[in-house]
Amino acid sequence: MKTISICFFSLLLLLNISSCKKGFLERKPLDTYSEQDVWTDLNLIQTFINSKYRALPHFYNWGAAVNGPGLSAASDEGYSKFNYESVFLWNKGEVNPDNLSMDSWSADYGFIRDCNSFFLKIAEVKGEEAIKNRMIGEMKFIRAWCYFNLISRYGGVPLITKVYQLSDPDFLTLRNSYDECMTFVIRELDDAIALLPDSYTGKDLGRITKGAVLALKSRALLYAASPLNNPSNNRAKWQAAADATKAMLDAPGFSLYQGADYKQLFLEKFNPEIILSYGMNGTDWESSLDVMIAPNGYHGWSVYAPSQNLVDDFEMKNGKMITDPASGYDPANPYQNRDPRFNATIIYNGTPFKGRNAEYFKGGLDSPQSPVENWNASLTGYNWRKYADESHDMDATGSTQNWVIFRLAEIYLNYAEAQYELGNEAEARNYLNLVRSRSSVNMPPVTAGSTALLQAIRHEREIELCFEGHRFYDVRRWKIAMVTENKPLRGVNITKNANGSLSYDYFNLQPRKFLEANYLFPIPAYEMQKNTLLIQNPGY
Repeated sequence: MKTISICFFSLLLLLNISSCKKGFLERKPLDTYSEQDVWTDLNLIQTFINSKYRALPHFYNWGAAVNGPGLSAASDEGYSKFNYESVFLWNKGEVNPDNLSMDSWSADYGFIRDCNSFFLKIAEVKGEEAIKNRMIGEMKFIRAWCYFNLISRYGGVPLITKVYQLSDPDFLTLRNSYDECMTFVIRELDDAIALLPDSYTGKDLGRITKGAVLALKSRALLYAASPLNNPSNNRAKWQAAADATKAMLDAPGFSLYQGADYKQLFLEKFNPEIILSYGMNGTDWESSLDVMIAPNGYHGWSVYAPSQNLVDDFEMKNGKMITDPASGYDPANPYQNRDPRFNATIIYNGTPFKGRNAEYFKGGLDSPQSPVENWNASLTGYNWRKYADESHDMDATGSTQNWVIFRLAEIYLNYAEAQYELGNEAEARNYLNLVRSRSSVNMPPVTAGSTALLQAIRHEREIELCFEGHRFYDVRRWKIAMVTENKPLRGVNITKNANGSLSYDYFNLQPRKFLEANYLFPIPAYEMQKNTLLIQNPGY
């Protein structure tokens, strides 16, 4: 009987359809929007643009264009316990066109294609010109970011600004040079500066501002002036970087964070140091920051962890390195009297965290021998404290703090570096020391000159900007990765003795290997096969 009923209903439906007007099958669905709908409604276009913000850096995005902690674990500052993003390929010098880690080629070009489509159609959209101009500014920034991200990884890439159609006779294209791509990026940013506001309020808070554009221009031109991309040390490139950075420094509305607790800089949304950040909604993998960086004893996963290499590079409070006999460093109490940023950045044995002191000693709650989820223990003996929200419930939804993309301290250090390279050492020291002298840091001023000043600027970037995705690119653009990335990644084993004292045993956790080819990413084999005009990067 059931079968007869279904057959009868199907026959009735067929008869009804046959008897309808010819236009029945052409009716628009009520629960979706067509492409034609989107490009006639500014609200829908804004939703389209909002989705393209995912091209920008954020905490975790498997297989997408950018990734903060993956870049950290692929450098000497960190370790990825579970080899997320296949970063061991970078750690072991085994990246090649068929074995990729953090490949962004397809993702970036996917966003670029969407931007190109937007620019093709936006001129014909009816609506308020001021809103359209702001949208154009946002999309120019996003397209500029994608090309900057590509050339920072691969060197020169094909510059594509059109939307390909099936009728196009040829889809193959040559790589443009790095300088050609950078010229395009800067032109896009210059266009965007004139189209975007200084700030937003209400529901638009967090959108790309004029300051964000100036910050990207500062970073991009700094990279372009650096040894990797400026082997002849063309002074004009350093001057361009300095000028662009000064324009950001002169932008209204920003100041270095002056709160009493440095770690709050990364937890207080939209504080005056933040130029642009990516908002996390607490519901998906992109918002899993807290659980991925927390120790196992707090039900975290310790996916990303600091290295002993980084820990050893934090200065003592008196401004001296721990290797300096005059530093006062005590091997029996290795975490005492360090740069205040150390306590705010690293969870180490004895750190007060979430109501108790962290226990990394053998058998402790946060050790590999812990009775609490020992499979999730950090293998380096440390965890991130930067970004860690102590109020977050590990068993609840994901993190809601924002991922910082640009902040003013980076701009100060960009300016210090550019001014040093231009021979203006006093100005370089001034901006370096402004970062060090904030009330929550209060480190002694750097007084060195010559190459010692350059090393101090580079060292400050390592400490101030750690875990923010900078170190991976910094050691490459400075052409020092053959040194920094060819050292073993180190950790610590801690033993609690019968008398309560602690013993520290430092060990090599992972051998690291860096090849000359690794200054750039390989062009993916899948792309080389599609576009036979592409030339592979040297060494691959």
